[in-house]
Amino acid sequence: MLWSLFKILLFIALILALAFGVQWLLSLSGEVIVRFAGQEYVLTPLLVLLGLLVAVVALYVVFKLLGFLVAVLKFINGDDTAIGTYFARNREKRGYDALAESLVALAAGESREASVKAQKAEKYLNRPEVTTLVVAQAAEAAGDHARAEEAYKTLVRHDRTRFVGIRGLMRQRLEEGDTDTAMKLAEKAFALKPRHVEVQDTLLRLQARDENWDGARKVLSAKLKAGVLPKDVYKRREAVLSLAEARAQLGQGKTDRARAEAIEANRLAPELVPAAVLAARMHIETGDKRRAARVIKAAWQKTQHPDLAAAFADIEPGETPDARIRRFRQLLDVVPNAPEAKLLETELHLAAEDFPSARRALGKTYETHPTARSLSLMAAIERGEGASDTVVRAWLAKALGASRGPQWVCQNCGTVHAIWVPVCTHCEAFDSLSWTEPPTAQAATNALPSEMVPLLVGGAAPGEELPVVLPETPPPPAPEPPRTTVNPDVVGTTRDLSEPVVVPVGEAPGEGTVPDRPPSAASRN
Repeated sequence: MLWSLFKILLFIALILALAFGVQWLLSLSGEVIVRFAGQEYVLTPLLVLLGLLVAVVALYVVFKLLGFLVAVLKFINGDDTAIGTYFARNREKRGYDALAESLVALAAGESREASVKAQKAEKYLNRPEVTTLVVAQAAEAAGDHARAEEAYKTLVRHDRTRFVGIRGLMRQRLEEGDTDTAMKLAEKAFALKPRHVEVQDTLLRLQARDENWDGARKVLSAKLKAGVLPKDVYKRREAVLSLAEARAQLGQGKTDRARAEAIEANRLAPELVPAAVLAARMHIETGDKRRAARVIKAAWQKTQHPDLAAAFADIEPGETPDARIRRFRQLLDVVPNAPEAKLLETELHLAAEDFPSARRALGKTYETHPTARSLSLMAAIERGEGASDTVVRAWLAKALGASRGPQWVCQNCGTVHAIWVPVCTHCEAFDSLSWTEPPTAQAATNALPSEMVPLLVGGAAPGEELPVVLPETPPPPAPEPPRTTVNPDVVGTTRDLSEPVVVPVGEAPGEGTVPDRPPSAASRN
């Protein structure tokens, strides 16, 4: 917009300058005398200037004719392309000038002008790998998606520009939400250029969303070979794909394949909690309890997760509560001061109905980092030690609005997930879930987990409903007393015995207004 305004102002300035110059030449009183072949010519300064301009034009035409004459002579001497090259050179110059103007307009944000110039360059140059690409980009910037799609389809027809055309069509389909077509285009683009980072990321995201784990593994290997993915990140994401494949195989009843994939996922990323849990359960099914315990301990050292404790309990499902406490000591001692270790030990003592030990194990966790779980455990301890329902309900009320502690949170969009999944259900990011505590606004719970209620209230008798804790309704505020003022006509007289001394603000005796006070001596001065 500014460039167009500048050109208009420049054109007006040139017109004014030309008019001023012509007027100045007409105002000159001199003359030019030219003698040629015995003849004498008297010319005004304006005619001299016009003569010079005509001479320059004539000289330009002479040079053009000489160039054309040289091309004709070359053609006569056997060069069949001489005349065509002479005219093509002029078209090529015009085409590149139009292309340059199109690029400048595109960079300046003038998409419509860039589109017009690009089409003009396309007419002169016949270079689709250059001009059609600029036409497509200018059309996209102008919002003309139909013209851009037509240009990309033109690019697909040529070998040199096929990848650019497919990539452009893929991006259009992604913007339209047509992920199925976008995946097919991404696969074609990946086949043409397997080292292209954008195509790799797009294809990996689409394949993970559609649970095409084998295809995602091929793309991940290509990213590693291209050197755009560190080795440790590759191993982590390969473990995620192996875990996803193990779950899929397990859902189809292929236990052997699922076991192999789960063990491979745990080998690649021992700290990946879902992989460690699944691998441990696979070892438990085969009777290898020692290896299952080793897998859980390795993952617990990095991330203390309740699912790991549940899998560790499944190693010996029939043991007594006291025996379970002794066996769990080897897991608790791995990271003894972790909050999850304290909560786990508290739950073990509660299961054994050893409430003093449960209180010692919990310590001050409910104060240093209060969560719904720690506060609920404190309520269970109070219940077990015989505290009144008022005390238990007080802890329960605190748990209602407390944080739920660490959860599976997407590091890309912040969405909280109840269980781990390889692809975020909100933003579809791959391998973005982390076991961490979400922000306070998302971490607060508006209801106590239902599995905690029987523990807190001691269960319900047959036909009896569990008590529901409701927040107390605050009493309504007391009404404010009406504002009053002294009635100057009554106070200090005998009328104060039969008439009120004070009246509401804004009311005066008789008329509802307070009479103006007489000005004081200070105000009169």
